Amino acid sequence: MTKTNSPESSNGPVFVVGMWRSGTSLLYALLNLHPQIALMYEGDLPLLSALFRGGKSRSDWVERWEFWNGALSRHHIDMASIPANVAGLPAAMELVYRKHAGLAMWGCKSPNYYDCMVPLAKQFPGARFIIIYRDPTDVCRSIVRAGRKSRWFAKKGLPLRVILGYREMKREAERLISIGACIYELQYEDLIRDPATALTAICRFLQIPYDARMVALEEADRSAIYNADHHAGVKGTKIAAAAKREEVLSFSLRAKIRRYANLWQAEYGGKWPAHPQPDSAEIELPGFVERSMDRLRYSVFRGFDRAIASFYCVAPLGLLRAYRRRRKPEEAQKRAEDLQSVGAD
Repeated sequence: MTKTNSPESSNGPVFVVGMWRSGTSLLYALLNLHPQIALMYEGDLPLLSALFRGGKSRSDWVERWEFWNGALSRHHIDMASIPANVAGLPAAMELVYRKHAGLAMWGCKSPNYYDCMVPLAKQFPGARFIIIYRDPTDVCRSIVRAGRKSRWFAKKGLPLRVILGYREMKREAERLISIGACIYELQYEDLIRDPATALTAICRFLQIPYDARMVALEEADRSAIYNADHHAGVKGTKIAAAAKREEVLSFSLRAKIRRYANLWQAEYGGKWPAHPQPDSAEIELPGFVERSMDRLRYSVFRGFDRAIASFYCVAPLGLLRAYRRRRKPEEAQKRAEDLQSVGAD
């Protein structure tokens, strides 16, 4: 599909944000069906901000970014066309994301922006944020199922990252509003139930006309999305909620999510989150000790996540490649095959 210009496309990037397994990939695919939108899929360059310390880039920032998640090859961007020296992270993002978008609205969808939207808004004053929420119980169910075949989704502490991260994402949304940023919030459940209405509202937010082709999932370009079993839905032909399956969450994890949901409902006077609905039978909240320990563990997990990203920015690339091949040989091979298949699409 040819991407066209719009008066708003030069104002700043569009960021689609939500927790992992909350419908961001589906929303990305549907939005990109619009001829005036061309977002990148999990470019995630802000996670590698250490490549741009002191307002300048490392000479190998392009190569390291590609090694990190294959963003350039997944989007068919010629690495040789990107300069080695750029004036910081915002300049690098705009350069590459605009190269991908052409005349259309540029930006990125990524769950990994959920706790750094305010810094993004400060780096891009004209940015617009589309934030999608999904019942955290269903998010955790989806993560557990994906973890059966994906090492990344099986990593320790991911459900806790989701539970506390869900609230952190809401805080970031509130901070965006407080600094005057443009944001739009929606529910995954509403998108699935009535995609045309949900997408019409988003187009209104972006100040572009709604295009009926946006609900034709089978026509979407999903070549930048990783090949994985947990992406079968977004790579299918129908917009539909997943069929009911066996329960995969432990009773204790379901109870924890319920306690935190009750707490948030109390904080927001019953207005958030929309799902799950408050438990009127027994309003149990997480106690001080549970909240303190969960917060400590969450901080450790997120600190580890950031440390890994920083390590990829400074460690010798040869060492990183050798480590990936030795530590995860099957994953490294599958990654190479995935990137090869993406390049062939």
